[in-house]
Amino acid sequence: MISQPGEIWLADLGLAAKTRPVVIVSRQDSDPPRSLVLYVPLTTQRRGSPYEVPLPRLPFLDSESVANVQGLGSLPTVRLERRIGRLSSEVMEHLKDALAFALDLDRASK
Repeated sequence: MISQPGEIWLADLGLAAKTRPVVIVSRQDSDPPRSLVLYVPLTTQRRGSPYEVPLPRLPFLDSESVANVQGLGSLPTVRLERRIGRLSSEVMEHLKDALAFALDLDRASK
């Protein structure tokens, strides 16, 4: 299963037998050493923090959501169940900025 940065998937995060929407933030790698992806979970719980990226209203999500970069994690690709959409490149740039803030990294590509 090949996932791309910016795609939104329903993933089994091992939480109460439910799937949760996540956005893939792993870099594109044609030959990864492990079958893992890095993801940021989506949530409807807004706290107005710099660790959140507000998402535009997306037709494949039930409610307005934010990407919570404090929840950054990794999981095996077999736990990705179904691709449901994709974020725009503009929203992905905001997400990268939030990740750089959370990880105290400089964004050299800006």
